[in-house]
Amino acid sequence: MIPSVLSFALSGVYAIVDGFFVGNSIGDIGLSAVNISYPIVAVIQALGTGIGMGGAVYYSIHQAKKQEKQAREFTAGTLWLLILSSILLTFSIFFLATPLVRLLGARGALLSLGAEYIAIIAAGAGLQAVATGLIPLIRNFGGSFYAMLSMVAGFLTNIVLDYLFVWVLNQGVAGAAWATVVGQGVTAVVALIYLIHKKQFTLRIPGSKFGRVSASIVKIGIAPFGLAMTPNISLVIINRFSIHYGGEPAIATYACIAYVICIIYLIFQGVGDGSQPLMSQYYGEKKFEALKHIRKSAYLFALFLSLVGCIILYLTKHKLGLLFGASEAVNTEITAILPIFLLSVPFVAINRIATASFYATERSAFSYILTFIEPLFMLVLMLILPPLLGGQIMIWWSTVLARILSALLALLLKHVVDKQEYAYLQKNQDILPPATDTPRK
Repeated sequence: MIPSVLSFALSGVYAIVDGFFVGNSIGDIGLSAVNISYPIVAVIQALGTGIGMGGAVYYSIHQAKKQEKQAREFTAGTLWLLILSSILLTFSIFFLATPLVRLLGARGALLSLGAEYIAIIAAGAGLQAVATGLIPLIRNFGGSFYAMLSMVAGFLTNIVLDYLFVWVLNQGVAGAAWATVVGQGVTAVVALIYLIHKKQFTLRIPGSKFGRVSASIVKIGIAPFGLAMTPNISLVIINRFSIHYGGEPAIATYACIAYVICIIYLIFQGVGDGSQPLMSQYYGEKKFEALKHIRKSAYLFALFLSLVGCIILYLTKHKLGLLFGASEAVNTEITAILPIFLLSVPFVAINRIATASFYATERSAFSYILTFIEPLFMLVLMLILPPLLGGQIMIWWSTVLARILSALLALLLKHVVDKQEYAYLQKNQDILPPATDTPRK
């Protein structure tokens, strides 16, 4: 799990690097522009993640069943879907940049800066989708450490170019966008080198099977896509309500909080996705005791990381706004509000691991429920609580309560799955292979 956790931690830092450089260069308006536009960037990366994870899950399941031909077909289907989605994303987002940013609530100078940022991001949408889509495949090919190195290469490129374009050349949000695009391009190239070197790169798939393979990939991929998008769907909802109750200072406040706390959420996703190859393998081999062990380890590791993350953020809460160049007023508000959000962090850990375990084992319906229920809870609570109990402060509490409710539902669904697996073991205990085999490296 550890290389996967580090990879997702880096992807979280990816998200805040642009905000850091732009916020310290332009101030609150630049920070808000990147923040309010970021859900569009997240759609690109989440689509790649969903496609890549959908193909990776089925690759591991078929490999566990010794069906290597079918496994390679899923690799080819994944690569074709990444290519086709890249073309679609590039043209659609480029021509709709301004309407999309306006739809997210931007107006005036915020709209102008946001549209400038997204237009450049759209030009490199294909590189971002391919980069995020290849990482799950590499991990399931046994290259977790190399997947991490691919992310590191892109991350370092992004930092260097952000410094050069934003601070040295004063290119503002445009420079930050170009740094992101080039950084993701480096990750994509390094990842492709791995596939070619390991002879895993293939586009060969019979036309008669492409539709079925694509449908299977999409079926699994919806959940990881949604999981990657959930913080950004939440971001959109929070921004839209915050504009009404708290204005631009509230948006800037949550921008800083979201940047840092989403790193922890991505680390949880790293735990889930890092354990996914083994969960899919044991599921394919019907080794449910071993599957249960991996899943338990993932829960414990994620909860441990949630505790560490909460301690670090609480101790540094009075400096977070200053890190992003926020005003003194915004930084004061961050210091007061952040502890509220930290209450929900362990519950997010439970939800993320449960969702990952469900899509790793073809329980798509459960993974869909957990993926999309949190924003739904959030929307309902924000429609009810702020008008009744106190405006902007209840926007923050609605977010926390929605995540707690989602985790309770996750535990309920986990109990249902545990009972199903126990019943299977009781029925087939005399014919199952032993569950103590050494996991594959």
